[in-house]
Amino acid sequence: MSRLKIIIFCIFVYGFLSYSKSLNAQSVPAAEENIPYLVTFGADAETSWGDDDFCQIYFFLIPENHTEPVYFRVFDPEIGGYNDEQKGEYNTKVNFSVYGGFECWSNKDAQNIDPVGKFDSGNLLASVNFEQDTKYDNAWYTFGPFNPYEGEMIEKFGGRVFKVIVTGKSGDDGNLYNFFLSTNSKENKEVEGGNVFTYEYTFRLSNDMNDISQIYPFADDKTISVEVTNFDWDNDGYIRINSVAKNGMLCDLSSEDQWIRNKFPIGDREKNSSLEIQFIKRRTILVKNNNVVISIKNQYGEALPFFSIPIGGVPVYTPKIKMKALGKKRKN
Repeated sequence: MSRLKIIIFCIFVYGFLSYSKSLNAQSVPAAEENIPYLVTFGADAETSWGDDDFCQIYFFLIPENHTEPVYFRVFDPEIGGYNDEQKGEYNTKVNFSVYGGFECWSNKDAQNIDPVGKFDSGNLLASVNFEQDTKYDNAWYTFGPFNPYEGEMIEKFGGRVFKVIVTGKSGDDGNLYNFFLSTNSKENKEVEGGNVFTYEYTFRLSNDMNDISQIYPFADDKTISVEVTNFDWDNDGYIRINSVAKNGMLCDLSSEDQWIRNKFPIGDREKNSSLEIQFIKRRTILVKNNNVVISIKNQYGEALPFFSIPIGGVPVYTPKIKMKALGKKRKN
């Protein structure tokens, strides 16, 4: 087993044991993130509504030692009901597709923040189009069962990976939904040691001005700097970066339909650990139904993953204190 795999596996297990008891660890968004919904708009929508490409890609990690069937459950996949963002008459179709097998994750296009090239690599295992449908309004739809061996074995993650692509096919409404990685088709039962990650996070912020949300990218041992990008922030408070070595470093903020990039150095203490990107809503005037896109890249331009369960746990700022030895003065 490689040294990198051992490090990732150990801190992964530690993070799971530390936090799985206090949150729905395999829901996406996770309870710890305090984000109400993921969002994907139809292909005819305006990007100024908070979705830059109408396509979101999520990876579901199944531990190597898990051999029982798994299910990918979607809450409220239809478009046209209780939680969705309506633009005129509902007219939107969104596709959910599940992929596994060779190059499901390992194809470089699959790890890109943009849906270009072979981003839909791997074996197509299931595909469903959703439109307005009261049956799945504010209710769950389940993909599966899937044999874990249908996923792609990735040594550095210590498990097998499946991919779910959500694509706005037509229309201009916003589809708001959640995921859950489950061992049961009818209930949300966690896959022990499982995780979910994405390279570009598109989500709805809370409508409560007192709420603070956060997401957790992982910086590996080769990361020496990161570029954090935010899209369509809409003057909704501020964004800051926390880590074991950073204490609330503020980001420049995007306006409507605009990208803003922020660069930060990564020190030795921050390598092989999670960062925290925190979203503090505006407290004076409520910005309602704000949809935001966030991504992060290393110095090579490679996208870094956001994990539902932060690898190594939520980072806690630990100031580096320099100690100075005090000696007795010698008498002349």
